[in-house]
Amino acid sequence: MFRSVLLAGGLSYGGLVFLGYFFQEKIIFPAPREIYRTPTDKGWPFDDVSLSVDGETTHGWFIPKDAARGTVLFSHGNGENVADGLELVPVYRELGFNVLLYDYGGYGKSTGAPSERRCNDDIRAMWKYLTETRGLGAESVVLHGRSLGGGPTTRLAAEIAPACVVLESTFRSLPSMARLRFPFLPAGLILRHKFDNEANITRITAPLLVIHSPDDGVIPFAQGRALFDRATSKQKEFLEIHGDHNEGFFVSMKAYTDGLKKFLDTVVPDSGRPGQ
Repeated sequence: MFRSVLLAGGLSYGGLVFLGYFFQEKIIFPAPREIYRTPTDKGWPFDDVSLSVDGETTHGWFIPKDAARGTVLFSHGNGENVADGLELVPVYRELGFNVLLYDYGGYGKSTGAPSERRCNDDIRAMWKYLTETRGLGAESVVLHGRSLGGGPTTRLAAEIAPACVVLESTFRSLPSMARLRFPFLPAGLILRHKFDNEANITRITAPLLVIHSPDDGVIPFAQGRALFDRATSKQKEFLEIHGDHNEGFFVSMKAYTDGLKKFLDTVVPDSGRPGQ
């Protein structure tokens, strides 16, 4: 009977490991397709961007601002797409920035399937679009990654020299998150997508702003603090906000915008715009 119990337990555990390995993409990349609004709904002009990436198409929106002081390349969370990213655009437009929103493979109008590699290739393609196709200087481009978007953002920022990097509500690595949520699974062995932000952040030399809330019930506050502590940027700041993972931006709007403005004013001067 004891052997039978052990066998049954082993088979059950093996089944969980099997499910975790073969269905991890469904958990990591929910990939919403519906584009339920566009910049037109906000009254903003925009350019539709379609780039060839890994034999597929990566879609985005470039939303210009008159006399812009710089441009933000925004990478959204795992359960969002470009339509959700529009919430952040008014903040950056008010601060004088163009914004480029884009979708990872399998999200929105981007074709193919999402993966860590595809996310990294997507953001590189958008970076090249800004700096090569549009001819914008790297020193004027802000990389902003939210939640899962912190993964491709830290990876790219470790390879290039942007104006600065903003990491909002993001994590140390996917294995570290999996060990918190599923401590009974060998996360390090079964995860095909690592997003090792804590390793990549040590290679970032650009000014860095980390934003996180102690009320975050999805990605613990300690994950954001650990990333900040690991960062070796000569200029780094931590902005503590309040509200849950998907609400902090709204709950802490004034603190969020004030902190973002203070940081950006030190790295992308606003002296060139009319009336400034």
